[in-house]
Amino acid sequence: MDKNPAYPRAVADMKRAGELWRFSRLRQCKYLNNIVEQDHRRVKRLIRPGLGFGSFQTARRTLAGYETMAMIRKGQLRGIDGRNMRAQATFIAELFLPAA
Repeated sequence: MDKNPAYPRAVADMKRAGELWRFSRLRQCKYLNNIVEQDHRRVKRLIRPGLGFGSFQTARRTLAGYETMAMIRKGQLRGIDGRNMRAQATFIAELFLPAA
């Protein structure tokens, strides 16, 4: 969330009412939305050449793949550095090994 002063009180009220998990935390970062928009720009650039998807399931699987690859590149997987291309390639190859 951004730094709107109404959010902390709203979150506290929601926790008291049981609408929100009591251990959840409010992350207020002025530019957090910019980070999300930057990732969205990348996804739009990848999708545009395909001119859409045939079905909802195809879209869901394709977008999940894009997001997974982005997480691997950013180094957000334990044990795989974002700059270690060999480890990334090995990880992907192990995911898609044919069942013996």
